[in-house]
Amino acid sequence: MKSYNHNKIESKWQELWEEQAIYKVFEDKDKPKYYVLDMFPYPSGSGLHVGHPLGYVAADIFSRYKKLKGFNVLHPMGYDSFGLPAEQYAIQTGAHPADTTANNIKRYKEQLDKLGFNYDWSRKVVTSDPSYYKWTQWIFIQIFNSWYDKVADRARPIEELIKIFEKEGNKNIKAYADEDIEIIDSKTWIEMGPEEQYKFLLKYRLAYLSDIKVNWCPELGTVLANEEVKDGLSERGGYPVIRKNMNQWSLRITAFADRLLEDLKLLDWSDSLKEIQKNWIGRSKGVEFDLYLENNNSIKNKEIISNPIRVFTTRPDTIYGVTFLAIAPEHPLLGELKLSDKVVNYIQESKNRSEINRSKEIDNIRGIYTGYNVIHPLTKEILPIWVADYVLWGYGTGAVIGVPGHDIRDYDFAKYFDIPIKEVVEGGDIAKEAFMTKEGKIINSDFLNGLSVNEAIYKAIEKIESLGIGKSKINYRLRDAIFSRQRYWGEPFPVYYKNNISYVLDEKELPLELPKVDNYKPTPQGDPPLGNAKNWKTKDDYPLELNTMPGWAGSSWYFLRYMDNMNSEEFVSKEKQEYWKNVDLYIGGAEHATGHLLYSRFWTKFLYDIGYIDIKEPFKKLINQGMIQGISQFVFRIKGTNTFVSYNLRKEYQTSKLHVEISFVKNNILDIDKFRNWRSEFKDSKFILEYGKYVCGSEIEKMSKSKYNTVTPDDVIDKYGADTLRLYSMFLGPLEHSKPWSMDGIEGVYRFLSKVWKLFFDEDGNKVHYTDKETNPLALKAINKLIKKIQEDIERYSFNTCVSSFMICINELITLKCKDKDILEKFLICLAPFAPHICEELWSILKEEGSIINAVFPTYDNKYLMEDSYEYPIAVNGKTKFKLSFQAGLNKEQIEDRLLKNDRVIKQLKDQKPKKIIIIDKRMINIVM
Repeated sequence: MKSYNHNKIESKWQELWEEQAIYKVFEDKDKPKYYVLDMFPYPSGSGLHVGHPLGYVAADIFSRYKKLKGFNVLHPMGYDSFGLPAEQYAIQTGAHPADTTANNIKRYKEQLDKLGFNYDWSRKVVTSDPSYYKWTQWIFIQIFNSWYDKVADRARPIEELIKIFEKEGNKNIKAYADEDIEIIDSKTWIEMGPEEQYKFLLKYRLAYLSDIKVNWCPELGTVLANEEVKDGLSERGGYPVIRKNMNQWSLRITAFADRLLEDLKLLDWSDSLKEIQKNWIGRSKGVEFDLYLENNNSIKNKEIISNPIRVFTTRPDTIYGVTFLAIAPEHPLLGELKLSDKVVNYIQESKNRSEINRSKEIDNIRGIYTGYNVIHPLTKEILPIWVADYVLWGYGTGAVIGVPGHDIRDYDFAKYFDIPIKEVVEGGDIAKEAFMTKEGKIINSDFLNGLSVNEAIYKAIEKIESLGIGKSKINYRLRDAIFSRQRYWGEPFPVYYKNNISYVLDEKELPLELPKVDNYKPTPQGDPPLGNAKNWKTKDDYPLELNTMPGWAGSSWYFLRYMDNMNSEEFVSKEKQEYWKNVDLYIGGAEHATGHLLYSRFWTKFLYDIGYIDIKEPFKKLINQGMIQGISQFVFRIKGTNTFVSYNLRKEYQTSKLHVEISFVKNNILDIDKFRNWRSEFKDSKFILEYGKYVCGSEIEKMSKSKYNTVTPDDVIDKYGADTLRLYSMFLGPLEHSKPWSMDGIEGVYRFLSKVWKLFFDEDGNKVHYTDKETNPLALKAINKLIKKIQEDIERYSFNTCVSSFMICINELITLKCKDKDILEKFLICLAPFAPHICEELWSILKEEGSIINAVFPTYDNKYLMEDSYEYPIAVNGKTKFKLSFQAGLNKEQIEDRLLKNDRVIKQLKDQKPKKIIIIDKRMINIVM
């Protein structure tokens, strides 16, 4: 082959690899295992753009490298195929989500195959396939049939709880359960009827039904998780989201909160990612105590006065600095009080805003005085009750004491609404800002005066407990996971209702498959879409659950199914799980730092507790790849017209900025004809040009179809090849960093591969004659440096620097006219994880048998890495003047002697004697005058 023909080479090897099933993996106890996993994609209709494969390429490189190092590598791929987009498309078109999802998966598979990934496709999982979600339903049943024992600190089967009830009742049970549980003895339990016993057990189960405040999106017809709501709008579609009470399934993830925190230390994750998980769990230690309403003539129900308002604080040392009480808009107390219309309207408006948005809006201070007060438990002062947006019903008790002198949010709130501010910790200036540090002595605080903050915290808790008005407590920001969605396209719950009590199906009846429906919208009565199904009942005519599971259900355990995806008897066999254990390297986007990772860790711990797996954590090492951003292009339309003004003239007019398809723009110059033919509304558009051209504006943004800034990998592969795309995506910068996509540098990467090709062929396209004789020592040095560098950089996931090293080495080998077969083989093995197609082709020419995929990564020889000399920058008074080389092995006195005899140095000294000479070994020399 005369020149490098990427299309021919890549299609050839992709077909051969598939025919030979070369990536098929089996359990092999004679080899160490290594499990590499990509966060599997949701197969959207738009397919992949060049930003999507970044993490996939990195995972592929690492998995190929580990195989070359002798590991038995599992690197599977599948599809997280339940999701709102397919359902929305079904609502709009009537097309069944299963059909559109299948078509999208086919498109994704074609794109992934073109990139030459080493996936073992025989292990593919699709979360919307009944053979897969059968086991998602099965896991839900196990969760339903379990409770959490606080003493044993683990989940246990509900049958074990029943045995305890039969023996001694529940007086000694310490469990994560409902709060309103009656204490019973064994006699009471035994005398209960079966239905009454079953209802009693529902209070302990890890999966339970309750009326809770949720994020309801009327347009999507479903509940959304907090992370699916941005600024009061749904992340998908941007539709308004309101807060409302609904009967929902929840999972008691809070029972696992301490373990989720504690076991972070077992993980090789970034500190920032661990911090995100810690903040989401939000463990805080403090004290909970009661406040009571001031008697008020407008309070008709006098019983309210005797009902305490419970608050939680981590800073009881500042209790004498309390000047107001702030409560959440959802606090039940507000329903008991007679409130003005103004307060009622404010509360309703605030309740419709998500807790995440309320907690994030630090600068948007919102609140209202209720007209009621509480009594300070120690000073007996009167404190006003305010409704405040920053207080969340989902955290703590939904009521917080306002200590503006020593809390920034309380301070801003008090300043805004002119509430008194008291100083109780000395050291700050509360006239300017809240003093929040835990240093300084307590002042203006009666029995706490003169104590340090930590001393005062313990003393205050002791006082509160002695008065019987409160006790120390640990609180969590983490709430139980809402597990219901009012959608069609999701896993059906294996749940039916008998006398309005929830029961789970027998495991033999799984999978409970999604029924056909004529309408994918909620029913006219407001029931979820499954309410449109005909005869959605059990064989005994009991109604089935109408909600479906959330999108994260199937993705919480998929890493286990890859180990044994064809098993129809178990979700994973004990033997295969104990071989593959957990994921050694997991690569995916930072957007999953909370939801997916937390839920997956939760399910893993649950399955470990009940004895189905032997691991406590799913993902040992996790890397969040950065985002490949698009360079968006803009045109500027003069408002009220169909005239577009060039970028540098836009300030002379009132304009609106519009995204334009990036393929119409080259070097920021718009192809006007293509733009006019793009849409009918632009057909007769006019342009105000500069120097005869229309200049577009540009910005770096998230790559998105709606911004017309996506580049498909198909186009890049057609022009440059998959190997070029793989190398270039790594070359753009460190894996964890976000970076803009630009085609400017891709030609250089393509030229690099062409240089590699030319090492094996002469100008006429004939194979080069290789030699096995003793090689040029400079070539040996070049290849050994490369082997060492690539091994070290891959092991630390520095893939971008690997590409630079390849380029340096190939230039050295070309300069040396290297034809040594051994050196070229080693070069190809190093390059193969990055550019597998060209390396496989050239390997077949060199070796004529076997695959480079099954080669062994070369070792480097240190004797070739020894430097003969070192080049030092020579600085005078800290300013670098030139560089000088000195023989390796010289001591500082010898270097100084040679330095002072050098003509260039003598010229710099100008007959002066240096005050001192600083020699930093192998780095630099500074002459101080």
